[in-house]
Amino acid sequence: MEFRHQPVMIKEVVALLGVKPDGIYVDCTVGGGGHAAAILGLLGPQGRLIGFDRDPEALAAARLRLGADPRVQLVRADFRKLAAVLAELNVRQVDGILYDLGVSSYQFDNPARGFTYWEDVPLDMRMDPEGPVTAADLVNSLSARELAKIIAEYGEERWASRIADFIVAERERGPLKTTGQLVEVIKKAVPAGARRTGPHPARRTFQALRIAVNQELEALRASLEQALGLLRPGGRLVVLSYHSLEDRIVKEFIRAAEAGCICPPGAPVCVCGKKPALRRLTRKPRTPAGEELGRNPRSRSARLRAAEKLPANGAESAG
Repeated sequence: MEFRHQPVMIKEVVALLGVKPDGIYVDCTVGGGGHAAAILGLLGPQGRLIGFDRDPEALAAARLRLGADPRVQLVRADFRKLAAVLAELNVRQVDGILYDLGVSSYQFDNPARGFTYWEDVPLDMRMDPEGPVTAADLVNSLSARELAKIIAEYGEERWASRIADFIVAERERGPLKTTGQLVEVIKKAVPAGARRTGPHPARRTFQALRIAVNQELEALRASLEQALGLLRPGGRLVVLSYHSLEDRIVKEFIRAAEAGCICPPGAPVCVCGKKPALRRLTRKPRTPAGEELGRNPRSRSARLRAAEKLPANGAESAG
């Protein structure tokens, strides 16, 4: 299956990155190389682009798209290892870091990857096909309480406890091995009235399991902290997220880095010594325009946030 993934808000992403011809840029989720190609097109001979992805099929597609360009270095790695990998590449500071979070269209549409709830395929959901844990491992080994917690927190599913109970009851008859089996269990668990409106009844549970399998939120938190330390003053952090949990992490991270001081309100003297580290470039998250939504309906949930690294002595936020 050909790797196809349409990059979201590509003009806005590149503009917020403020690409300098001689800069060093990191695409933490290079995917099929769409955003990376746009960045590369603005780099001069001395510029450098480093692309991360844990999916070897994505990296292969990126290599095909970007070609044998000496300015490009692609790395198979989880972006939670951002600082360690850049240190190995002898890169200490960069001018921009991009995250395009979530599952790609290719991963979702390729039945072999086990992300879809529209077909009956092996229950996998690993972004790294060599990862140690699959969705099948989780649904067949976790307790009802553990499953309910994952489905409620990561899927924001109101019927999480009921779905978890139904999963545990069903697996007593035999392990759940396919997406189709899991979908049928979820449909039985969700009351009929709740299935008549809204998204597919399995969507939130599948999202939750995917996040848990790939430890997406933990990886994002860890990587953002590293990104802040790696950006040079004036460097840009740009993040595309696709659900409220990711967006909340990004928003709170930028807000905390922008605020600086963490002393209690009303304290007469600052004792923490923390200075503002980022300046927001987007007061509110930007979203796709109508034309892009018509061309790529899956972009509808995208939220784009960006911030700029401040000098070490801090500066007042421009808001």
